[in-house]
Amino acid sequence: MTATPSALLREATMRLERLAADAEAGGLDAAIDLMVGALDRGGVLHAFGTGHSEAFAMEIAGRAGGLIPTNRFALRDIVMHGDREAGVLTGSLEREPWVVDELMATVPVHEHDVFLIASNSGVNGSIVGTALWAQEHGHPVIAVTSLAHTARVEPKHPSGKRLSEIADVVIDNLAPYGDSTLEVADGIGAGAISSITAAFIAQLLTLGVARTIAERGETPPMYISANIPGGDEHNSVLEDRYAGRIRRGA
Repeated sequence: MTATPSALLREATMRLERLAADAEAGGLDAAIDLMVGALDRGGVLHAFGTGHSEAFAMEIAGRAGGLIPTNRFALRDIVMHGDREAGVLTGSLEREPWVVDELMATVPVHEHDVFLIASNSGVNGSIVGTALWAQEHGHPVIAVTSLAHTARVEPKHPSGKRLSEIADVVIDNLAPYGDSTLEVADGIGAGAISSITAAFIAQLLTLGVARTIAERGETPPMYISANIPGGDEHNSVLEDRYAGRIRRGA
């Protein structure tokens, strides 16, 4: 296939259409039910991803058109909210299982919270370790990962497990092995797709939760843009309900 903008658009559109069709057919209902159930019990949705998969967490937590009872945490929190020096934040940190206990000590987790964890490979130590931590502490885990990729790589966590083998619900981001969709030279790929599909999945989940709550005759707790009149006031009132449980950093 020629590596052109139109070719990349076709690759993205094909996957987004498949994800939308799956959602229409109820393929995301199990995840949506877990999320709605958590909110009904006063829980918060914690989103986590490393590397480019952090984009998924950014789509879930703290954005206009998103759910207010959401919290995004990241590996850098062991510096921002823990005792580590900034020098520990190297590119290899996401592969380290030891980081999990320090990381989770910084996250305000309560009884009814649900975890949404995104990782294209689904095998790095911090990702698998966080999913195991959530599972061991009684929290449901929703995973967004590439089933095509994770099946072909070895886990880097001592448990020998993949994210997809731990999660209560697994959502395939439809990215191919290696993530790139187009070949630009012999053996060289471009057109990475996982960030695009993961962001769409995040929006489908958010929409599903909001629609479920609205169909019950209730008003879903949604952010409106802080850049329109009344936005800050609206958001602050709802954020106050989750004081100390949702983190909104710069």
